[in-house]
Amino acid sequence: MSRQYFGTDGIRGTVGVAPITADFALRLGQAVGQVLKRSQARPAVLIGKDTRISGYMLESALEAGLVSVGVDVLLTGPLPTPGVAYLTRALRQDLGVVISASHNPFEDNGIKFFSAKGEKLPDAWELEVEAALTEPPAYVDSRHLGKARKLADARGRYVEFCKSCFGADLSLRGLKIVIDAAHGAAYHVAPDVLHELGAEVIAIGCSPDGYNINAGFGATAPQALQQAVHQHGAHYGVALDGDADRLQLIDASGRLFNGDELLYLMVRDRLQQGLRVPGAVGTLMTNMAVEVALRRSGVDFVRAKVGDRYVLEELSARGWELGGEGSGHLLALDKHTTGDGIVSALLVLQSVVRSGRSVAEQLGDVQLFPQTLINVRLQPGQDWRANPELAQVQAEVTAELGERGRVLIRPSGTEPLVRVMVEAADAALAQRCAERLAATLR
Repeated sequence: MSRQYFGTDGIRGTVGVAPITADFALRLGQAVGQVLKRSQARPAVLIGKDTRISGYMLESALEAGLVSVGVDVLLTGPLPTPGVAYLTRALRQDLGVVISASHNPFEDNGIKFFSAKGEKLPDAWELEVEAALTEPPAYVDSRHLGKARKLADARGRYVEFCKSCFGADLSLRGLKIVIDAAHGAAYHVAPDVLHELGAEVIAIGCSPDGYNINAGFGATAPQALQQAVHQHGAHYGVALDGDADRLQLIDASGRLFNGDELLYLMVRDRLQQGLRVPGAVGTLMTNMAVEVALRRSGVDFVRAKVGDRYVLEELSARGWELGGEGSGHLLALDKHTTGDGIVSALLVLQSVVRSGRSVAEQLGDVQLFPQTLINVRLQPGQDWRANPELAQVQAEVTAELGERGRVLIRPSGTEPLVRVMVEAADAALAQRCAERLAATLR
């Protein structure tokens, strides 16, 4: 069975346009409830959301659908995606639901799910829900309706969890930190976490009005953070996205550190403590300089497909703990079951406090390789994979680069494009090789 509604990260789209409508959310709640009741007589589901105005509508519709088929519902109100994952596990719920479109503008929204263990669910479960959507609702009578209640201390519970991921013997005292929550789900969480750990905190992007999520603030718009760090003379700035599962970090000089660099810091901190790190997982887009630096430190490195769910799958298969993407989705599976922007920021800041060295100083031996990316639009019916000339040129370029670089050619998941990426220690070499490959495709 092919997917009709679920994408790579739940169901997402424009509000008011199918499937992001109240009637679909109601039916989805019923379908999810029917699937849960196949293995649990009285399932319990936790629902959290970000700060979009449409969250009220979708939350109410999902709640109605679930209780109508006999499922109990616990509502957290606005809470980061990783907070929902944590509380689903901590409160022994059967399922966690997040209403969010992450870094998208407020006009969009989405619905994604976590298992009872706080982990993303497999494709098979999503297909089972899609199949249930084609069946008539299994309504229960009044006596067996589900009950819904609000979890009053959801925010406080999650704040304490985040703090528990920071070294118990360490403090952020002496550090001035700007936190930008993108007017999103972490607006009332992230500033308190940093403050309670001792930092002097300046909060921006923490005044949601239902319409301003990700608008000029947050991980997708770090200029506001850079300006605030400079204005306040802060040591660091941390920007989260709308649902706070990823981050961007800058220092006092305005330098922006990507997820690849932050992953290296997380590994390095553990090595400095004498802990064993058998390997780390990145993606096909992870900068080669990080791979070289990790291997130089005796840490194996594996690339997964682009997407944090694929990084997670690879980590789980190998029994490793640390992985991430350049976008700032970082995983530390001994701390949390999913990517968490606040926890990741704490692990990086922990390395600063523990080592007494700044982020930039710790990354002194990691010089990111220049990357050239060229998008080539395909002609209708063009089969680029069967192009023998491309295969020949790619082999020649790969040989020319040797251990000084690499080639990645992959299709876009949303447009009729092929993305040609060449990475090399020499920027001019990367540019020349990428242009040669792109010309062959054209």
